[in-house]
This record gives sequence, structure tokens and C-alpha cells, in this order.
Amino acid sequence: MRGAQPLIGVFDSGVGGLTVVAALRRRLPGASILYLGDTARLPYGTKSRRTVLRYSQTNVDFLERRKVDALVVACNTASAMALDELIVLAPHWGVLEPGASAAVAAASRHIGVIATESTVGSGAYEEAIRRLDPRLRVSQRSCPLLVPLVEEGWEEDEITGSIVARYLEPLLAEGIDTLLLGCTHYPMLRGVLERVCGPDVTLVDSAESTGALVERELRAGGWTDGPGPGPASVRLFATDAGPRFAKLAERILGEPATLEWIDVNEPAGTLGSGEEVETS
Repeated sequence: MRGAQPLIGVFDSGVGGLTVVAALRRRLPGASILYLGDTARLPYGTKSRRTVLRYSQTNVDFLERRKVDALVVACNTASAMALDELIVLAPHWGVLEPGASAAVAAASRHIGVIATESTVGSGAYEEAIRRLDPRLRVSQRSCPLLVPLVEEGWEEDEITGSIVARYLEPLLAEGIDTLLLGCTHYPMLRGVLERVCGPDVTLVDSAESTGALVERELRAGGWTDGPGPGPASVRLFATDAGPRFAKLAERILGEPATLEWIDVNEPAGTLGSGEEVETS
């Protein structure tokens, strides 16, 4: 019901979309959230448009069967390659347009974009930025190793710093003044990205930008800070996961995390007995 906090569905290919969940929790603390990490089929960033669309539609259907009031596609690849073709009944948003808008607002002349291979290959970020300000220069770089490093929990590992520096070297050499993190996993690497980029490059986090947009849109649509039907909660689903995923989820959200293993193709949404994986 309007006037209460909504139930928001969020999906990504893995744990990275929880950065969007964390942003939503800060901005809409009374909202309940259902999060789906499609870990059995990640990464999306190396797959075809047709496959990404099929996976994304299955995720949407799973969340809409649970009566979500709004839905966020917290996956840059899916936002770039599938968002316009998805069949979604609830109000919904991707992460691409909010990230592009925030980057344009922050930039003075040259935006660097780091993302997965599919997102870079789609050209969606460059197109969105040029629509907003055609005077800005845009340089893109695919970084296929970064998502696995985050999923492995190696954000502060020495090898991660070396890989980040290798990826960013050509962008920094071109003189970028703004770096758009075009994958929701990448905020987990913010510390090393800031060290490599230095103080002259502004980092733009698409997860935070998306959280701000969703809050504005929901409030404009009549949702308020009124009480919901029960206490606010975050329920986490994964198509394949283990303790590592749960530990990363706890680090991102700052609270204990319990995952429910599910089969997105089953109406009941459970795999076997609905096994749970906790951080302990």
C-alpha cells in the first residue's frame, strides 16, 4: 500500500549488486528487500545479449512472483544489454543511466569507464554519456579479472593492486579526470582504485547513484517513511553459493547474512530443502 515502505526486488549475477542494496538501506531504512544473486550462471559480462536477456527475465519473474513493489536491475551488463527488452510489471530501474548521469555531473572533460567485456562492448555507457553531454571525451576499458577477484574476497590482496594498475594505466595516461565504476562489484575495490588513480581523478559509484534515483522515484510515486506491514528486512537468495558469498554479503551490508539456495525456474523458489548458508 502507498504510504508505507515498499518491498524492493534487486538482482545481479553475484554479490556485487549488494552494493546497491546497501545504498537503498541507507536511503530507505524502512524498506524490505529481496535480493537475488544468480551465482550459478555468473559472470554475465562474458555472455551474449540473448543469454543475458534470458537469464535476466528469469530473475525478474522470480522476484515478481514474490510481489515486489519495485525492481532494480543491479547488474551493469544486464542494464546495458537487457533492460529495454525485459517484461517487468513493477516500476523498475537499471544502474547504467544513474551512473552515467553522476559521471557527467562530476566530470570536467574526460570520463574513463571500467566495466565487464559485454558492458564495454555494448557501448551503452558511452552512448548515455554522450546523450547527456556530447562535449565530454569517453574512454572505456574492460576489466574481466576484477569480478572474480571480488567474488574471491581478494579486494586488498597485493595481486589485485597490480591488476588494477595494469587495467587503469592506459586510462590514466590519456588524462581522465573522472572514473565511472561500471560494475556493481567495483565499489568493493574502491580503496585500491583510489590509490591507483590518485587525488586528481573523481570516482563515481553507479550503486550509490542508483540508490539515490530509486529513493527519489519511489517518494515521487507516493511511497513514504510510513510503517510497512512488518519490520524491514533483507532476504538473500542465491542460485549457487557457499560461505564465501555469505561472508562477502556480511561485509557489504554490515550485518549477519543468511543465504537461501533457490532454483529460479521453480515457482516455490527452493532447491532441495532450501538449504541455508550462514557466515558462521
